[in-house]
Amino acid sequence: MHNPNEQFQVKVIAVTGGKGGVGKTCVAANLGLTLASMGRAVMLMDADLGLANLDVVLGLRCRRTLADVLDGHCELADIVVTGPQGMQVVPGASGIGRMSMLNDRELAGLINAFNDLTGRLDYLIVDTAAGISSSVTRFSRAAQRVLVVLSNEPASLTDAYALIKVLSREHGVQRFEVLTNQVRRTGEGRECFVALARVCEKFLDVTLDYLGSVPAD
Repeated sequence: MHNPNEQFQVKVIAVTGGKGGVGKTCVAANLGLTLASMGRAVMLMDADLGLANLDVVLGLRCRRTLADVLDGHCELADIVVTGPQGMQVVPGASGIGRMSMLNDRELAGLINAFNDLTGRLDYLIVDTAAGISSSVTRFSRAAQRVLVVLSNEPASLTDAYALIKVLSREHGVQRFEVLTNQVRRTGEGRECFVALARVCEKFLDVTLDYLGSVPAD
């Protein structure tokens, strides 16, 4: 698989986490908005291929989605819409079952389609699906930075560890950045990170960097 980084020197950040409901989409959207407000050229991709909702979060109406690209109805550039702060948004498809079951060839083709985009682009932020499906692992390993979103609940810790384990052992990803979300008291976020880091240190050969926490709001 060709890495899109080689084509346009863009910084690719995959926002993932394993468990659904930890706030990946909210983190990805706000990260994109913040970078765009700083004058960076940002593209935000909804890679939750079967249950996309980034357009809803951003208040956008999209006529075409990634499903149209895969069906050959249009090119990737044709579905890109302009969001808040001038961000470019690549909308995913929602409610189309086959989108969540793309084969490796289709996923590789989708990722390589970004090579044909033109114009300035500083950051490509990929909002992945929940779980450890092939789409999650492919988008994550194609990124320069993998941001794992974590919340203070056992299922979130377990799923985040499972995701890191799969990406490190099967796909060669060795460095992860961790953001704790929905924290309700001072110190809670770092405690979550320490718990995850302790298990990873014991069983995996990876490096975890703590980026901080976002309070529940």
